[in-house]
Amino acid sequence: MHRRVYLAAVGTAASAGLAGCSSALSVIESDPCSGGDCHIGMNRTEFLPATYEVSVGDTVVWKNTSEADHTVTAYGELIPDDAAYFASGGFEDQDSAYNAWHGERGGRLGSRETYEHTFDVPGTYEYFCIPHERGNMTGEIVVTE
Repeated sequence: MHRRVYLAAVGTAASAGLAGCSSALSVIESDPCSGGDCHIGMNRTEFLPATYEVSVGDTVVWKNTSEADHTVTAYGELIPDDAAYFASGGFEDQDSAYNAWHGERGGRLGSRETYEHTFDVPGTYEYFCIPHERGNMTGEIVVTE
């Protein structure tokens, strides 16, 4: 009789554990923007996809699809020479974005918030998330003619 109680308890615990795992796994998606409301998602430690290709004049929408705060911040030296600098929060350059984040979390994208930028100059644009830069949360936009 005790064996049945034990097996029932183990089965219930396993089912509850697996239910938790399936909901946790649904958060870690390879394409969190498949619904069409964004082009690039952000999980806890990466941009998804890490590389995204668009044509000149296209607008890219990033969406924080995690529970962590993130930024979208261009590396000023790693964008085309004639390109406009971009960063969530609307900063003019990388130093201003850093200072704002470290001062009052300027440029912060909370969970489910979006940021968009239109790319008018062809080339490769490297960007990162300020609070997760040490964890190598970086991305790349490739803009073609």
